[in-house]
Amino acid sequence: MDITPVEQTPFRFRIERRGVMRVPGVVFATRELLPQAAGDMALEQVANVAALPGIVRASYAMPDVHWGYGFPIGGVAATDVDAGGVISPGGVGFDISCGVRLLAADTDRGRFSPRLRTLMDILGDTIPRGVGRGGLWKLAGRSQMEKLLTGGAEYAVERGHGVPRDLVRCEDHGALPEADPSQVGQRAVDRGLQQVGSLGAGNHFLEVQAVDEVYDTDTAAAFGLRPGQVCVMIHCGSRGLGHQVCTDHVRVMDHSLRAYGISVPDRQLACAPVVSPPGRDYLGAMAAAANYGRANRQLLTQAARHAFATAAGVGLDLVYDVSHNTAKIETHDVDGVPRRLCVHRKGATLALPPGHPNLPEDLTEAGQPVLVPGTMGTASYVMVGTPENDAFLSACHGAGRVWSRHQALRRVRGEQLRGEMEAHGIAVRPSSWRGLAEETPDAYKDIDTVAAATEGAGLARLVVRLVPLGVVKG
Repeated sequence: MDITPVEQTPFRFRIERRGVMRVPGVVFATRELLPQAAGDMALEQVANVAALPGIVRASYAMPDVHWGYGFPIGGVAATDVDAGGVISPGGVGFDISCGVRLLAADTDRGRFSPRLRTLMDILGDTIPRGVGRGGLWKLAGRSQMEKLLTGGAEYAVERGHGVPRDLVRCEDHGALPEADPSQVGQRAVDRGLQQVGSLGAGNHFLEVQAVDEVYDTDTAAAFGLRPGQVCVMIHCGSRGLGHQVCTDHVRVMDHSLRAYGISVPDRQLACAPVVSPPGRDYLGAMAAAANYGRANRQLLTQAARHAFATAAGVGLDLVYDVSHNTAKIETHDVDGVPRRLCVHRKGATLALPPGHPNLPEDLTEAGQPVLVPGTMGTASYVMVGTPENDAFLSACHGAGRVWSRHQALRRVRGEQLRGEMEAHGIAVRPSSWRGLAEETPDAYKDIDTVAAATEGAGLARLVVRLVPLGVVKG
């Protein structure tokens, strides 16, 4: 399908309805950021998503949009639960509740600099990462796993892996209440038992950063951030458990399409009505896997705290934790009428504006921190939600790939990349040279441009720019 988006503003492009599309497509981007790589079918996927039963308003794409499974990564779509709206696992992704957590240290870059190498050595030795590697918390069996799948980060804190304030600054207070562990298969449980507290591979990381620039002093202060401050950003998800949950439920929904009279332009958009048995089963399993992802980041938080305390006697406070691979039942006004919607955010993060009732009490006036990591060796951003956001209060989640991993491996050597980063003062602790090469900064869109487009489109406002000091790579 030839997709030619029409520019409405310098930061907003429209894909008009055609064929089986029920709503238009809307891409928040600049011309520079529109998918252009050969084989990147992201815009066609935006159009395909617009054909889902019950979809309302538009099929949205964030500035970091690129090709994914069924949905584009950076895709947002909401379906009307009470009007035949569907839930699609492809609209969440395989790494359920992959997300970002930002921690702030009670020290600044200048004072901490002499301790950085010692810290990075400790983190490099203690943070489990890579494909199939073990985690920091070995669960006893399915019974304990089900407690974690129900309680998420809250269960981890109850077991001594954190402090109560961590939950206040975590989306959904650290756990989705709709979790149904009975819908998580035994293979998924087996894959997850040994991986709680691990980064995994791919674009996941634990990065030591410093606040480089502050755009909004009052909002930054409300978040607990100040110029020069040392921070830690953690990016990871639900590991093998989440991947298996997605695999299992995609198979079920693919087989049930005919039973519900659903036709989709791409089988990777397999779906079922939200209120149907397979729809409810997936939502329960997805929430359970999301809680696993939040517990995973909670364990890594404690490992980072231990490393900072050991290396420099420094503490870490949680700024915020937000997921970017979820589907949630939310109420939004559509054409002036409140509707109960299933909002898919795949590679897109929630971005609540000031005054939203779901904000923690201490962030009510400021709004929600929107965490936008760049790729390794580049800047990251903290933004804040805006009330004019019409994409169901969603924003971008990162830079967005432009090279495949195979392309990166053909062009970059991991050893050389590490040397270049170290020459720029960034300490690197990779799990493998191959994995490092796959995540070269050249493989991603320019994060500064993505952040500027996100603000220009009215999705979120700039608050703080962070720069890397050291990175532990999955």
